[in-house]
Amino acid sequence: MLMRLLGIRPALLRYGMACAMLAGIAAVHAQVPQRAALLKALQRGGYVIVMRHASSPHALPDPAHTDPENVGRERQLNDAGRASARSMGEALHRLKIPIGRVLSSPAYRALQTAHLARLASPEAVTELGLSGGSMQADTNGTRAQWLRAKAAELPLSGTNTILITHLPNIKEAFPDDASDLTDGEALIFLPDGRGGSSLKARVKIDEWADISAAH
Repeated sequence: MLMRLLGIRPALLRYGMACAMLAGIAAVHAQVPQRAALLKALQRGGYVIVMRHASSPHALPDPAHTDPENVGRERQLNDAGRASARSMGEALHRLKIPIGRVLSSPAYRALQTAHLARLASPEAVTELGLSGGSMQADTNGTRAQWLRAKAAELPLSGTNTILITHLPNIKEAFPDDASDLTDGEALIFLPDGRGGSSLKARVKIDEWADISAAH
């Protein structure tokens, strides 16, 4: 009755639904070669992965639920953040994506992301953030400038560099690419060797397993 009231013929409706379904299937299949190409590129090395730390509540943990290693009782990852960091690390290792330098904000939640992902020897650098609570705004733009320069810095031969930082830093450095960046999401840059870089992909933290599935 509703279709008749709207003037839509059942056959036409079925045709439209079939087209939508086929378009969805085509989109899914189109993603597979894209993921495969991204995987091969990362396995060769030469990329800089700029990522937001994994999911972390804005409230400080109460003493009963503070991680033993979190001696400063800073913000820490929640269950979802811990699980996604581990899953990302498992995918990187399983797919043999070579990681060289790992630079991290000194904030516990950022270093915790690196450790749970089993990223070896993360270096804490204040240009990527400060320990403590929420990230403060970069009023003079120095952190953003530093982050852009690092995204354009060639990694060690045959490896990829990972930078773990905070949303305000990434948005300030890459405003056109990161306005809606989610927890743990990464921007993947290819340095050109001349002081510049180009954004090649965005990968959400739970999509590393999807890249694995395309392998």
